Amino acid sequence: MSVNVQKCAIIGCGFVGATTAYTLIQSELFSEIVLIDIDRKKAEGEAMDLVHGLPFLSPVKIYAGDYNDISDAAIVIITAGANQKPGQTRTDLVKTNVKIFHSIVDNIVRYNREGILLVVTNPVDILTYVTWKVSGFPSNRVIGSGTVLDTARLKYLIGQRLGVDARNVHSFIIGEHGDSELAVWSSANISGIDLDTYCAESTACGSIESLHGIYDDVKNSAYSIIEAKGATYYAVAQAVKRICTAILRNERTIMPVSTYLDGEYGVSDLCMSMPSIVGKDGIKKVIEIKLDEKEHDYLMESKEKLASIIKELEDEGLI
Repeated sequence: MSVNVQKCAIIGCGFVGATTAYTLIQSELFSEIVLIDIDRKKAEGEAMDLVHGLPFLSPVKIYAGDYNDISDAAIVIITAGANQKPGQTRTDLVKTNVKIFHSIVDNIVRYNREGILLVVTNPVDILTYVTWKVSGFPSNRVIGSGTVLDTARLKYLIGQRLGVDARNVHSFIIGEHGDSELAVWSSANISGIDLDTYCAESTACGSIESLHGIYDDVKNSAYSIIEAKGATYYAVAQAVKRICTAILRNERTIMPVSTYLDGEYGVSDLCMSMPSIVGKDGIKKVIEIKLDEKEHDYLMESKEKLASIIKELEDEGLI
């Protein structure tokens, strides 16, 4: 069965799934959205709440469904899983969510083998790998939300510090979406002006080294939000919408999604968040941006952390 490019499925109707649905019905990207949750009543309640706002929006068919309803969905967004609790790292969630994902992915491939799988649940790099492995999908059609949100946080905070529009800030957070992620400062720029040069001419910047503290704010953002209100969901829903837009409009946008690496930076058989060209077929190409020596070392540390988790999962027969 061919996919309907105007249809998506969201699996998991917790904070992230429901907020993603709310964001997507306003985007005009899809004409049909099916919500699936282990708690069918929860999915029905979210769908009912959402459809009552449709008189203010463009028409969208949104409803609670079952896995057989995803057979023609162009994009299947997976947000289901155990929630990250205060004080808990993203990788602490891994074994619980890997077990959950086995069931979810098995159900997906029973009905849909042609769409793109977009993984949002944490730890996203590990679960993107698990989804690829379990599904048997080609790697270009299994994408994790990766460090798209982390990169947005970095751009926002740099823009605030420098007093410029965040959209004019160009830099990436790469590696693990988690504690070992790294900011690529060496190629960061403000609309083509090297960040070092911009800072030397800007009174708002201070030293370039003082900007590096922003990285800690980015890395700890999720923990701070979870401690304050229990979960993060608004910004990640916007990140999911941005990825869906790049796919459906075949934008070939470069964004740091989590994707399978096959030799890039010397890394193989692992999913990491790296700048990649995203279009109608999913991942078109991973872009190997230039890293300085320290950044490369940090990336290798991030790789080793993820590889050790994958090995542990394999040793325990979880993948």
